[in-house]
This record gives sequence, C-alpha cells and structure tokens, in this order.
Amino acid sequence: MTQDKFSDRKNHIIAAVVIIGVLYVARLFYLQVIDTSYKVSANRNVLRYETQYPQRGLIYDRNGNLLVYNEIVYDLMVIPVQVEDPDTTELCLVLGIDKTGFEQRILNAKKYSSMLPSVFEKQISKETFAYIEEKLYKYKGFFIQPRTLRKYPKAVGAHLLGYVGEVTHSDIDKDSYYKQGDYIGVSGLENTYEVELRGIKGLKIKMVDVHNRYVGMFEDGKYDTPAIGGSNLYTGIDIELQEYGERLMRNKLGSIVAIEPQTGAILCFVSSPTYDPNLLVGRVRGKNFKELSTNKYKPLLNRVTQGQYPPGSTFKMANSSVALQLNVINSNTMFSCQGVASSPIRCTHSHATPLNIYTAIQQSCNPFQYQAFRAVLNNKDYKTVKERYDVWRFHIMSLGFGKAFNTDIAYEKSGNVPTSDYFDKMYGKDRWNSLTIRSLSIGQGEILATPLQLVNYAAIVANNGFYYPPHIVEAVGNRYNKTRFTSQKTYTSISADNTMTMKECMTEVFEAGTARAYATSKFTQAGKTGTADNPHGKPHSTFIAFAPVEEPKIAICVVVENSGYGSTWAAPIASLMMEKYITKEISRPEIEERMLNSNLIGND
Repeated sequence: MTQDKFSDRKNHIIAAVVIIGVLYVARLFYLQVIDTSYKVSANRNVLRYETQYPQRGLIYDRNGNLLVYNEIVYDLMVIPVQVEDPDTTELCLVLGIDKTGFEQRILNAKKYSSMLPSVFEKQISKETFAYIEEKLYKYKGFFIQPRTLRKYPKAVGAHLLGYVGEVTHSDIDKDSYYKQGDYIGVSGLENTYEVELRGIKGLKIKMVDVHNRYVGMFEDGKYDTPAIGGSNLYTGIDIELQEYGERLMRNKLGSIVAIEPQTGAILCFVSSPTYDPNLLVGRVRGKNFKELSTNKYKPLLNRVTQGQYPPGSTFKMANSSVALQLNVINSNTMFSCQGVASSPIRCTHSHATPLNIYTAIQQSCNPFQYQAFRAVLNNKDYKTVKERYDVWRFHIMSLGFGKAFNTDIAYEKSGNVPTSDYFDKMYGKDRWNSLTIRSLSIGQGEILATPLQLVNYAAIVANNGFYYPPHIVEAVGNRYNKTRFTSQKTYTSISADNTMTMKECMTEVFEAGTARAYATSKFTQAGKTGTADNPHGKPHSTFIAFAPVEEPKIAICVVVENSGYGSTWAAPIASLMMEKYITKEISRPEIEERMLNSNLIGND
C-alpha cells in the first residue's frame, strides 16, 4: 500500500516535468518561428516606422471643375529616444526657431512617446525641405514625412467646402483611426464626408544606419501596408454661379442659396462676408483663423444654415396655401383692406379692395393674410383654437419649416414654428386666438426660417407640391454612386392644385407686383419679396423665386441683412443670379452694376 503511494507521487512529478518542458519548447518555437515582434522590437533602434498618409478625396462641381485638390508638404518628425547631440544651432537657424523652442518641441514629443515618431515641425516649405534633406544625416532621430494639404483653385465656397485642421484629444478619443498630428475635416463638406474623404493610412518600415540614412526596406517591405486614397465627391455646385453670387454679395451681409428644384441639388451656397478658403490652410491657419473669428462682420458664420430670420412676406404663400388646403378660403374669396388704416394689422400701402388671393400676393397685402389665418383658427371642423392651430402648424412644417433637413449640410439650424403649448404657457390655456398671434400670418412674431428653408419652399412651389431635401453632394467615389438624398422625393400636405395657385400668385409678382422692375423677356420668373422687421436695425431685404416658370431649373433665396425693402436689393440680385444660370450671360448691365458696386456695410 505504501509502495503504491510513492509510485503515484513519482508519476505525478514526472508528468509535471514533461508538461512544463513541452510548454517551454512550444513557447520557444512560437517566439523563434511564429512571432517576430521581439525581433522587430530588437531592431527598433535601426527601424523607422513611417505612416503613409493617403491622398484626401478630391471635390468637383457639377460640370467637372475641380474645387479642392491636394498639395504635398513635409513634416519634420522626431523619435526622441534616437536623438543624439544634434547641432541645434544649425537646425534652429534653418527652421527659424530658437533653442528654447527646440527644447520645448523635444519635450512635447517625449510627452507623447519617447519611442514613437511625432511631429517636430509641421508643414515646412519645399525650400526648407530640400536643405534639411541634405543635412539630415547629422540629426539622428529626425526624418521627413510627406503629407498633403488642401488647395482651392478658386478662392470661393469657403462655407460649403469647410476646412481641415489638426485633430484634438477629443477626436483621438472618439476614433482610433487618428493619432496625434493627424488632420481631420472640421467644417463643411470636409467634416460631413470625413470618413469618405480621408482614405486609409498605410505604413512603411524602413531601415536606417547609425547616421540616420535610409539603407533599405525592412524584410523587403513584407510588413508594409499601402495607403488607400479617399473617395472623390461630386457636388451639384455650379462654380461659375457661386463666383458670381459672391461678387454680387461683396460689401453686403447676408446669403444666396440656389437649388435645382427637380433634384434638390444645391447650385450655389453664398454666405457673406466670406473668405478665401486658402487662408485656413497650412502654418498661417492659426493666425488667419483668429483674425476671422474676431472680425465684427463674422465671416466664419454660415448665414445660409445658421442665419434664422423672420421670413416676412415670403411666408405669405405658405399661410395662404394652408387656408386653401383646409377649404376655409378659395381662390375667389375676397377680403377687404383699408391700406395703412387697416386694423388690427395694417397694410404697407393702399391698393384695390376687396381683393382675392392672386392680388393679395401680388400686392403683399397684410390684412388679407390675417383674415385667411383667422379663418383657419375659427375653423368649425375642430373644437378648440389649440386644435386648429396645431393643424395649421402641421401643414406649415410639412413645407419644410421648423426643422432641419439633416442631409449633408453641416450645422443646420431648425428655425422656429412655435407649438400651441408655447402659446398656452405664454398667454394661458384658452386665452389666445388668431388676434393674439396674428403676426404669424405675415411671417413675423415667433416665426423664424433659415434661407435654406425658404429656398426649399420656393422649390416646392416650382414642383407643384414636392421637394427633394437640399443637399450638396450628388455622388461619392464616382458619378454613378448617388447619395441617398437624391432619391428622397418628399410630398407636402398641400395639394398640387393649391400649390399651383401659389405658383400663379408668385408669377403675378413679376408681372405686376413688387418685382415687376426685374422682369426680363429672356425667361419667365416667379417670386415674392419680403421686408422682414428686425429689432436690431433696418429690415432684412428678402426674396424667394424660381425660373423659368414653365419648367423650373433654379429656385433661389436671397437675404441682404439690414438693407430695407426686398424689392430694392434681394429681388434684383436673385433675378441676376437666375439669368446668369439660365442664359449664361447678363442682359441688364445697369442692374448688375448697381448691385456689384453697392456697399451696404461701410469700409471700416
């Protein structure tokens, strides 16, 4: 019994020794044959790991014109652990820095990693690169890494294209793709399509000698991975129209946005004042950004999507079409107007009275709109004013007001169409009615809209009741790979017949209304002026339009801030833009000259 006990212990010990031995042999085999990481680690002092930055995707306009391309620049990289007593005097002289700056850069690099490369000096010039490349053997631990920066052949479209900047710690935390010193799209299309544009980074492992000179690829490039370029973007922008719009808006505050009604593709996207997008590229970016961000006219503000204005009289077709849709008025309904003596809402001028909806839009009659709005809020088909207002609001929002389109347009504000709960809170439940909130009927009061929402409404009328959400990019990668926005045909709650009535009304504005001075024999136009009250100064001049009426090719919204009547500034600018797009030339040079040469913001 005792002998068997010792025999079992012996067998257990032998088994344990055999198992441990097998494990050691297996581990040794793995390290020697399979896993080369230790070999690579051992060679770290003579290997250089270089990130291969992909070419960022190009951006084109609708006619194949290049809007954005790439230009090669060079970053001077450093691996702190490999730096050995460099001639700091010479290097500082070449780079234009002092010794303190040199030491601070080394310290920053060590904070990131002593073993990994980081940027010592970014975006050095071609001339500096050529000089340093010859001397680089003196600076162990330093090497040059090429990368690309954006370039803009036409100095226009800054707000729609956006810009690229260096990643923040937050960007790195959110996406493991990025490392310190990488670039990312910060605004505009560069931000919205960052994943498509950036491509995929590659890696090259190079061998260098003790003098930091390249001697060959490690393992003949076995562990290298190629960079894959980003996808190109094909936009609906017409660069010639964009340039013309920016010229017309020079020395004015405001915006122009035009879209192709049949597709929702944005043709131009002008926010004024604007800036040369090349100013936010390269080593001058920080200085220029600071100057732009402190400019009192706010050139960095995108007024197309972030400007929220009372739509004023451009909203009257929306209010009228809801009244038509609910059958509380029809195209023969007549309301009276006593001009400036009208009450409770006065008209801006005297005209024929009573008048129907066509003349009301043509004359931009305020009392007509109030009486149509009152008919909606007195509609006996619904029990309470709150219910009737909610129905009115539902139809208004179906026209694209009060909400963002959420396409590829960055930082879009939603405007405002107040809820009935808002009025309950403001005035008390059952203590408000059409009289209390009458300003809404003429696009004032709490109503706010962006230029993008207004141009979309113009497109809805042009299309007899539907729209495609406004978007900038038509296709990604190739012209046939369409974005999802190009197929999102959206019908409003207003019938085609009632929308066509609005089209007839807007046509009257150019034939005998407030835009008649800008009619042309070249093509037919439909539009509506707006002179939106502004608590901070003169009214905003506003205009929405589309043309040709029979087969619309362009819908447009123009806002000129603090400039007065819609017919004085916004209407002629819109009409010139439509002529430029449709006929490719201008037949009314006197109007063009006045718009080009007008300075509405002064020279200070």
